Amino acid sequence: MIKKVLTIAGSDCSGGAGIQADIKTITAHKMYAMSAITALTAQNTTGVYGILDADPEFIGKQIDCIFQDIRPDAVKIGMVSNSRTIEIIVEKLIQYQAENIVIDPVMVSTSGSELLCYEARKTLIDKLLPLGTLITPNIPEAQVICGFKIESEEDMVRAAVCIWEKIHGAVLIKGGHLVHEAADLLYANNQRHWFREERVHTVNTHGTGCTLSSAIACNLADGNSLDESIKKAKKYLTGALKTGLNIGKGSGPLEHTYCLQLL
Repeated sequence: MIKKVLTIAGSDCSGGAGIQADIKTITAHKMYAMSAITALTAQNTTGVYGILDADPEFIGKQIDCIFQDIRPDAVKIGMVSNSRTIEIIVEKLIQYQAENIVIDPVMVSTSGSELLCYEARKTLIDKLLPLGTLITPNIPEAQVICGFKIESEEDMVRAAVCIWEKIHGAVLIKGGHLVHEAADLLYANNQRHWFREERVHTVNTHGTGCTLSSAIACNLADGNSLDESIKKAKKYLTGALKTGLNIGKGSGPLEHTYCLQLL
């Protein structure tokens, strides 16, 4: 039977990130994609120009419709922009005893601006992140959660331990923002595992975080271990970057369907 994956995230009208990147990734893994949209964004490869939040109660209704009819085998969570939305999502995940939850804590923009107010950030860290099977912060997001700067792999280890102590769950800190090498650190059950892939030199990285977290969710839905899910997801992401898709005037999107054969 086909595996089903739910993404709870914001919509990117230009198709490179958010719900659209998630659905493309899930489809590329030959799984059935479902979505609960938390916000509409006006954005493209050059930036974000507007955000319209969905009504939190309506987000809850979307999640109800999904779980009461087509129960997902995994859930990926991306952009959640206010405390009430986060609380509704937490309530529904607990109500339906959701499994294989991968949370990409979208907290900091590419330019370094914080996207969540203090209250929403606190709700995210205190209530939502502890429900995750895995959370996947990049370095700026990990810095917000742990409260100190991360400038080396040693700092990544300290941050991972700090985050583990806050949420008591597995954390994958993505090291792509480090200058010298792109290495991701998984910290779970007091054990660390480094994942090292070749750095793909490209400016077209729009939606990489969404794509990686969705790919991990797909592999968890397929019954893979956490380590194996991350390994396979990183291989998929590297392939999507190496294809060299180059569209848009700014940081362009990935080629999510590179691994699919043409009809």
